[in-house]
Amino acid sequence: QVQLVESGGGLVQAGGSLRLACTASGRTVGSYAMGWFRQAPRKEREFVATISWNGGRTMYAVSLQGRFTISRDNTKNTVWLQMNSLKPEDTAVYYCAQRGDSWYPSQQENDYAYWGQGTQVTVSS
Repeated sequence: QVQLVESGGGLVQAGGSLRLACTASGRTVGSYAMGWFRQAPRKEREFVATISWNGGRTMYAVSLQGRFTISRDNTKNTVWLQMNSLKPEDTAVYYCAQRGDSWYPSQQENDYAYWGQGTQVTVSS
């Protein structure tokens, strides 16, 4: 059984930074693409970033490029999301996800088979 556990969320002032981590158990992350999504209050869940199995390819939501960075260390079964210059509109629950059968990154929620429980990020103005 695959388990993804996010950590690193919290309360931060606008302009600050946070680094989220997603650690997998039950299956190695090394062969599969990983992604981060987020859901703000009263909004649909949206794509944030994705990374290929070896970190060689990454994709970001256009509005977040330049502020967020996704990375991974397969030896630690962990994926990170570095978030800089945070804004109040970045407030959301952030979810880590793993593709079930592909190393290729995807922006589509439906391409992901496994999800974490989410970690809350709150950015105060």
